[in-house]
Amino acid sequence: MSPPPPVICCLLTLLVLTAAVFDLRGYRIPNWLTFAGLLLALALNAFLFRRAGISYSLEGLALAATIYFVLYLLHGMGAGDVKLMAAIGAAVGPWNWFAILFLTAIFGALAALVLALAKHRVRKTFLNMGLLLRSLAKGRAPYRANPELDVQNDTALRLPHALAIALATLAFLALALIGTNPAAPPNR
Repeated sequence: MSPPPPVICCLLTLLVLTAAVFDLRGYRIPNWLTFAGLLLALALNAFLFRRAGISYSLEGLALAATIYFVLYLLHGMGAGDVKLMAAIGAAVGPWNWFAILFLTAIFGALAALVLALAKHRVRKTFLNMGLLLRSLAKGRAPYRANPELDVQNDTALRLPHALAIALATLAFLALALIGTNPAAPPNR
């Protein structure tokens, strides 16, 4: 895990906090925000690290977009989440993005547990998780077995995923800065 340059840290902070606010208010992340973040991430990496920065940025973008697009096809994520994670991947590159993905999974699981407890749906949530795992093991889309597993369904227990992404990204930035060796160049 290597800390991004300060200008990338500022971009990420603004991007994820703004996305979280939009997602909390209306379960939508605007295209203008994600595309602007993506273009700025590409441009900043190209400016700071030239050809290596472009390659690094595109690798992060491709990895994030691929993984989150699969989740979108399974109706587990919205399209805005895919575009937000692609922009983050373009900003931090593939290896740092994996760290953010891991932290997002932790924050997302904690938020889902709190939401399930608050809505008194813990048992149903765990039953749905079992159904989800069984469906995936059989190579089937989970939302076909139960409409509640479709993020686009009104009966689903929905969570603004940009909030988990924002918390994970900010935690990543804090952890990367704490573990920084000022004498060492970033791993690019």
